[in-house]
Amino acid sequence: MSFKLDRIVPWGRSFEEYARMFNLGSDQLRLKVLGCGDGPSSFNSEMHKQGHSVVSCDPIYQFSAEEIECRIKSVYDHMIDEVRRNQDCYVWDEIKSPENMAQVRMAAMREFLVDFERGKDERRYLDESLPSLSFNDGEFDLALSSHFLFLYADKLTFDFHLRSIIEMCRVAGEARIFPLVDLSLKRSGYVDTIKSELEAEGCNVEI
Repeated sequence: MSFKLDRIVPWGRSFEEYARMFNLGSDQLRLKVLGCGDGPSSFNSEMHKQGHSVVSCDPIYQFSAEEIECRIKSVYDHMIDEVRRNQDCYVWDEIKSPENMAQVRMAAMREFLVDFERGKDERRYLDESLPSLSFNDGEFDLALSSHFLFLYADKLTFDFHLRSIIEMCRVAGEARIFPLVDLSLKRSGYVDTIKSELEAEGCNVEI
C-alpha cells in the first residue's frame, strides 16, 4: 500500500514532531536554523515564541494566509482518507489514530496561519525554493528538510535532489533530511547514490 498524491501538498507538522524527526535537543535549538520546504508547519512560529533563530523557505509563501488556508482545506479530506486507507502502515505511538492525526495536523497549520503574515514581515517566511537559495555560504548552522526530499522521488529528479542537498550544505554547516522513504513507503532509490556523490564531494554523511 502507498499514499496516492498527484502533487506536492501543503501539510503542516508541529514543533514537537520536528524535534523528534530531526533529533533536536537544546543545543540544536540554539543554532541558527533554516527550514527548507516547511510549508504550513508550526515549527517556525513555535521556535520564534521560544526565542530561537529560524527562517523557513517555501514557494507557497508567495501566497497570502487566506490563499494557503484555502489550499489546505482543498487537500485535507484527501490526506486524511489516505491515512485511513494506509493506517496499518503507521506506528501509532505518539499519534494514536487517523482522527488524532487530523487534530494534530490542523492545530499545527492553524498556528502557522495565525503567525504567517507577521512572520513574512519579519522575514521569517521567505518565498525561496530548492535547489537554488539566495542565502550566503554558511549563513545558517543547521538546515532541515521535512517530508519533501526523497518523499516525492517520483516527481523530483535525482539531479534535483543532489543539487538541493548540496545547496543545503552550502548555506548551512549541517543538513538533516527526514524521511528517507518515498510515497510507496520504501527507502528512496536515490539515497545510496546521493550518499556516495556527497562523500565524493568531501561531505560527511550519516544515516
